[in-house]
Amino acid sequence: MARLIRDLATSSAPAPLNYRDVGATGRDRLPAGYHHLHHTVRVGRGRDAFETAGTAVTTWRMHRASGARVRSEADRAEPGVFVEVSMGLGPVRFAAPCEVIWTAYEKDRTGFAYGTRTGHPERGEESFVVDLHDDGSVWFTVTAFSRPAAWYTRLAGPLVPVLQHAYARRLGRTLQRLVTG
Repeated sequence: MARLIRDLATSSAPAPLNYRDVGATGRDRLPAGYHHLHHTVRVGRGRDAFETAGTAVTTWRMHRASGARVRSEADRAEPGVFVEVSMGLGPVRFAAPCEVIWTAYEKDRTGFAYGTRTGHPERGEESFVVDLHDDGSVWFTVTAFSRPAAWYTRLAGPLVPVLQHAYARRLGRTLQRLVTG
């Protein structure tokens, strides 16, 4: 981890966010002009399940357990933290540089949102939130807005939202396994 932090600190200045409407995943309405994603799944029951899920989400464990590679300058999501998530098969990987925009570390709600930086194949924001409801059920929600930023995501057209939704479902299943495991 120390090497990663040193590498990040000595690299060139971080790329800026590549979209407007920063923080919109934390508000009631997502901005127009983007594809919207909203996926919610029950991942468990009770305070222990909530704590386990919240920790897995905010420490990148959920992303890593889903098969993504995560590079970050911090062990936990906090506003301003750089995080790069990459997916792919073998040597073919798509890197997605992001910055944590907001976090929620509350009694019955835990999560964060990251926004895309220049170099990300999309423009937009995605949040990952765990909620403990009054009935004891624990729910995981992915909320996102995005549009293509790279030639290959523009070329992929309507396939990109399908893949994004499939990834959100995969994260939900992964979190269910982490909570019940």
